Amino acid sequence: MKKLSYKTLEEQNYDGYLLKEAPERVLQFGEGNFLRAFVDYFIDVMNEKAGFNSKVVLCQPISSGSVIKNFINEQEGLYTLFLRGFQDGKEVNKKRVISCVSRCLNPYEDYETLLACADNPELRFIACNTTEAGIAYDESCLFTDAPAGSYPGKLTQFLYRRFQKFGSEAGKGFIILACELIDDNGKELEKCVLKYAKQWNLGEDFTAWIQKENIFCSTLVDRIVTGYPRNEAKEICENLGYEDNLIDTGEIFGFWVIEGPESIKDEFPVDKAGLPILITDNHKPYKQRKVRILNGAHTSFVLGAYLAGQDIVRDCMHDDVICGFMNKTIYDEIIPTLDLPEEELKDFAASVTERFKNPFIDHALLAISLNSTSKWKARVMPSLKGYMERKGTLPACITASFAFYIAFFNGHTLTEEGLTADRAGNSYTVKDDKAVLEFYAAHKDDSVEDLVHAVCTNIDFWGEDLTKLEGFESAVCDYLTQIRANGTYEVMKSLLK
Repeated sequence: MKKLSYKTLEEQNYDGYLLKEAPERVLQFGEGNFLRAFVDYFIDVMNEKAGFNSKVVLCQPISSGSVIKNFINEQEGLYTLFLRGFQDGKEVNKKRVISCVSRCLNPYEDYETLLACADNPELRFIACNTTEAGIAYDESCLFTDAPAGSYPGKLTQFLYRRFQKFGSEAGKGFIILACELIDDNGKELEKCVLKYAKQWNLGEDFTAWIQKENIFCSTLVDRIVTGYPRNEAKEICENLGYEDNLIDTGEIFGFWVIEGPESIKDEFPVDKAGLPILITDNHKPYKQRKVRILNGAHTSFVLGAYLAGQDIVRDCMHDDVICGFMNKTIYDEIIPTLDLPEEELKDFAASVTERFKNPFIDHALLAISLNSTSKWKARVMPSLKGYMERKGTLPACITASFAFYIAFFNGHTLTEEGLTADRAGNSYTVKDDKAVLEFYAAHKDDSVEDLVHAVCTNIDFWGEDLTKLEGFESAVCDYLTQIRANGTYEVMKSLLK
């Protein structure tokens, strides 16, 4: 079987969109599955539908990982992307050959080739996803490192090369699109770059150029990307008629919020291409919507659903009680705490249910349960407090979800793997920070009242004493008592009456 290449596609009379030649106008730090199924997909569509006419040069941000780089270059930057899931109530499986990638670089093997990209006058955009740990300032990095160890260090070196080449010309800086999953990712990246500029004594003119000629955009990215379909790859390649070592898969849903000036649209034609990309002066309401509704829904129902005997998110969506509990939590208790237009929030909530039903993703409840303590604090507690502030009463489903959380963590044996607990005679392992697991192990024999009080008053967990929330401790005790007597499923059912 021939490898994926332009020649192979020509021999197959491929009738999809392909871009063979175009200037490299985008530099992307990160060559992994997510960026290729998200940013590069959107760029590919803009090339086709809005005349963006841009190639993307990829740069691997860490020293390891040349296998992907080699595959990308061997396949001339081409790869097949499958976007799969439910859309408007129908199962969808869309295939697209992505042709916007030109090549992939390893700066640890050829640093000068990366820097040479800064000399390209056509280059205008920089995208990145270097993981949550990627945007970090490491003072041990030196300007003379080839390259700097940290991503912000590499970016500073790259920007300085650009400044040396085009510093006297307006409009030669970059629009920088940070996709890392941290708060204010663009602003945090800019802070790190400015620290390096100062540490390395690169001059006030360079610092002024960074701030005047470059736009560091904080962004919110939303798409579940499942990556290379290892179990299906052989069959997929046989159906495709070519060998593709870079097949990528993700859900059909995608949404990108970019915080920056409206003028970005003049250069980044997302509207003309009809893409689900929003350019706004404030991305935070949309991040809050995602965290509260999508992530909050996950965290509020999965622990109770697992204790009720379920294992996969999709299966929960086909159970009227569990799905009903989730929807009641979202529509009755989370949406009333948010400030975006109600119809927008309801549309997003409807998309969440479709996403959770995705037949192509086996999303394990135990996988979602990892680090549930910090997740409940970040994703659900703001809705609890917001509801109480606006309604003056407790949100029943959210309060019950806290009892589900305690019941799930009420294990009995601490091991190196985690805290062992039981579900209907079968054991499972609770995984969280060491201090969290040790806390629950120490309270494994507590009465309902003592356990709930200990959890609620653990300020290290919640940043505050939750017994101060009127009626909360008592209500959680009631729900936990019901759980021990009848199980989480019956509690969910009772809340739907």
